[in-house]
Amino acid sequence: MIYLLEDDTSIRELVIYSLNRTGTKAIGFENAATFWNAMNKELPELILLDIMLPDEDGLSILAKLRMSAETKKIPVIMLTAKSTEYDKVIALDSGADDYITKPFGVMELIARVKAVSRRSDLWHNEEKCFRYGDLYISVTKHQILAKDKEITLTFKEFELLCLLFENKGAVLTRDQILRQIWGYEFDGENRTVDVHIRTLRAKLGEYGDIVETVRGIGYKIADLKTNENNLN
Repeated sequence: MIYLLEDDTSIRELVIYSLNRTGTKAIGFENAATFWNAMNKELPELILLDIMLPDEDGLSILAKLRMSAETKKIPVIMLTAKSTEYDKVIALDSGADDYITKPFGVMELIARVKAVSRRSDLWHNEEKCFRYGDLYISVTKHQILAKDKEITLTFKEFELLCLLFENKGAVLTRDQILRQIWGYEFDGENRTVDVHIRTLRAKLGEYGDIVETVRGIGYKIADLKTNENNLN
């Protein structure tokens, strides 16, 4: 089940019709009140959320979803006319799983929905953890501990760090990271990956150096021996 919160009737009806045609059950809501009423009765598997709504801002709704234990892991894709990089980063850092700007193609939307659903199933179903010196990462619990002290990351930052650890020893290009985490191609000017790497390093504090830049290529997890002095 997919929920769509969109106040534009034509967009809402087109998206719902298209999703239902692909065999995906979807329900649309024109305002936050009816959306929350439905959430109290049944939780969806994914939410498509407009940002500019008449009764409650989409980012405010996203924040509430991420603060609740019952809804914090439900994938959310933002649908909005706001297309600046700043707006995208704000939404992604607030916990959105993807960000689609209007106008958009229905086939692209469906592809992005499927991509986010696949990634969500991967992270939620696998029992997996990583260790790096005194740094412990639990994929299942969505938890990071540094010397037993918890580090809080956004959903995208956490996914990015896990992806780098999944490919420990290899260098990932920006294009590979964008396709696997955000579901779209690198256009040569997109700074999404670089911005998230920068904030990820800052939040990791003394462990920030584990995310190594390979000039002209991309990013990797640094060899443990190069950081032993920092981690002990």
